[in-house]
Amino acid sequence: MTVDLTHALGEAQRVASVKSDRGNLETLPVFTDKETIAGHVHLSPAPGKQIDHLGVKIEVLGQTELYFDRGDAHDFVSLVRELVNPGEFNGPLSVPFEFKSVALPHESYRGINVRVRYVLRVTVSRGYGGTVVSDFPFLVRLVDEPPSINTGIKMEVGIEDCLHIEFEYAKAKYHLKDVVVGKIFFLLVRIKIKHMELEIRRRESAGGGTNTYNESETIAKYEVMDGAPVRGESVPVRLFLAPYDLTPTYKNVANRFSVKYYLNLVLVDEEDRRYFKQQEITVFRETL
Repeated sequence: MTVDLTHALGEAQRVASVKSDRGNLETLPVFTDKETIAGHVHLSPAPGKQIDHLGVKIEVLGQTELYFDRGDAHDFVSLVRELVNPGEFNGPLSVPFEFKSVALPHESYRGINVRVRYVLRVTVSRGYGGTVVSDFPFLVRLVDEPPSINTGIKMEVGIEDCLHIEFEYAKAKYHLKDVVVGKIFFLLVRIKIKHMELEIRRRESAGGGTNTYNESETIAKYEVMDGAPVRGESVPVRLFLAPYDLTPTYKNVANRFSVKYYLNLVLVDEEDRRYFKQQEITVFRETL
């Protein structure tokens, strides 16, 4: 069986390419909150075969799933439509469906310990021969309003009598295609610095209580400076976010998980000792 989706306004269906569970790229339809999900389900029995069934239904399912507890998927969206009454068919059958203004409250997400997924599930119920169930995944993307206040970040950090630097970023909230602009100013340098880099780190917290899992991963690493700075030197920072696989910041999604982002400034000396300072930032989706 197959499912074709049609945009409610007659426009071309939005699609996006993402990595599947197997690691390969797949192209999936994209919807946003309160959109209508409509299309046709195509059923085709084998040539010369007749299908006796107890009914055909289609569901819209939104689920959060913790990888360490796969038997405990949580449905936060569950809608169902009966497509075909019990009976039989011996040739191709195409049946329309429509779910109007569907509430899709959370973005699709695949992380280290958790995922949010959406599927259209078609079920052909049969008294014998086995019930047939097929899932057709789709993606949900949510647009955020740009922040009305977006002040910069300015901090002084260092090691007493060894290193004192001031770093400044133009703002603390960034959309997915934004640019991190800032500068690093060296007030005191008494250690031999080999190079300096800026990392974007993602921290995922999943579960709760004693079963809380915190995982961090480096999404991007950008070399800001190569060589030893001197006192009074100022180093510019300009990091484009578009090339990296970022998601928006997620706060307590369905009481199951959160995702935060940090700018991590790392200095490495000639003995490969690492000095770092990280600052949390907010990431949001400005457009589909």
